[in-house]
Amino acid sequence: MSEQINMIELVQYIAGKTKADAKLIEQVLQHEQTFINGAKEDKNGEVNIDSDELTDYILSRPGLKSDELTVENILDAEMDYLMDKGIAGYID
Repeated sequence: MSEQINMIELVQYIAGKTKADAKLIEQVLQHEQTFINGAKEDKNGEVNIDSDELTDYILSRPGLKSDELTVENILDAEMDYLMDKGIAGYID
């Protein structure tokens, strides 16, 4: 995600869609970024992220108090936001 993202707007968007606490959303997004930063690029220079592995990674982080459904909803809402902004998309 090299494009500039307004994090306040993103957190507000996710909170509006999920009713999750802003602090939890920020935690989930930070752990997600750590996971993505550690992911390996393929031969085309792209990083493919398995959503189940990402969710498991986030839930395993110390201090994160949430459940799988909430984390998945936060990540789904983030992806909706990024797709609406034309920043990200899904690979078939």
